[in-house]
Amino acid sequence: MRRRVLGVTRALSPLPPSSSNRVASDGIGPSVTAFFPPRFFGKTGLMVGRLGLGSSYGLPGREVERAFDHGVNFFLWGSRRRRDFGLGVRNLARTNREDIVVAVQTYTRMASLMEWSVDRALRSLRTDYVDVLCLAWWNGPTPRRIVDAALELRAKGKVRSLMVSCHHRPTFETFIADPSFDALMLRYNAAHPGADREVFPLLGGPNRPGVVGFTATRWGTLLDPRLVPSTEPAPRASDCYRFAMTNPYVDVTLTGPKNAAELDEALCALARGPMDQAELAWMRRVGAHVRDATAKPKRVGLLDLVDRVATSSLCKPKELPGG
Repeated sequence: MRRRVLGVTRALSPLPPSSSNRVASDGIGPSVTAFFPPRFFGKTGLMVGRLGLGSSYGLPGREVERAFDHGVNFFLWGSRRRRDFGLGVRNLARTNREDIVVAVQTYTRMASLMEWSVDRALRSLRTDYVDVLCLAWWNGPTPRRIVDAALELRAKGKVRSLMVSCHHRPTFETFIADPSFDALMLRYNAAHPGADREVFPLLGGPNRPGVVGFTATRWGTLLDPRLVPSTEPAPRASDCYRFAMTNPYVDVTLTGPKNAAELDEALCALARGPMDQAELAWMRRVGAHVRDATAKPKRVGLLDLVDRVATSSLCKPKELPGG
């Protein structure tokens, strides 16, 4: 795959006035600077802005386009392929296709449905290819039939690179060792920093997979003052994004704003820059407290259950004749 150096650096400029713009108590408004410059997305050769935009919470298309004007070029049309978000990506692709990184997710457990899912996305976005296809929520080794179906789409030119998402950190060792995967998508936040111990040390040198971090705010719980220790200030959303982006292994940190105000706060993370050691320690203290305060018995998700049933049926020994 040829390397592309995208034009995202030209987009690092202050936000235009809007009804949602505001100056924070620390005097920093939601402007974008080069504190977090674009970087290569691991071995994919793609150049990505450090903040990525997810579609799940319904950000309007016009705000998707505005995000691009301020340094965001990674767009995940993910678990919820919101129509208006897709229209924003489509509009950007008309004149900036080589400057954006389009990622789509598929949760299919049937290899025969994968191309259908990708083709639907291509038609909706009116593009010939997606830069990243994410095989979503595999908490164990991905079956070879699924990987082969994805590789076939890459061979056809419909997909440029493959990513896998997972909530079970020990499984990432398998994904990292598999050359089929160009990128990883993992949970990383101040309450769940386990990737520091279990994943990032395995990544190796410059030919490592790209890394996307998601759930930076831990579904909003890191922002809830009721869950934060009384001796600590509550983080802002931009603090959560800064925590993740400060990690040298995280190439893209996803944000899922639902409106212009939340987008402004996310973009503010780019302007405020990396955290220092004192700030990182503060976030870790808050994260540990929030994790303990919200601890629940572990539940088995539906997709995990489906995968377990499928795996057990495949591994079940056949009865011998007369047995």
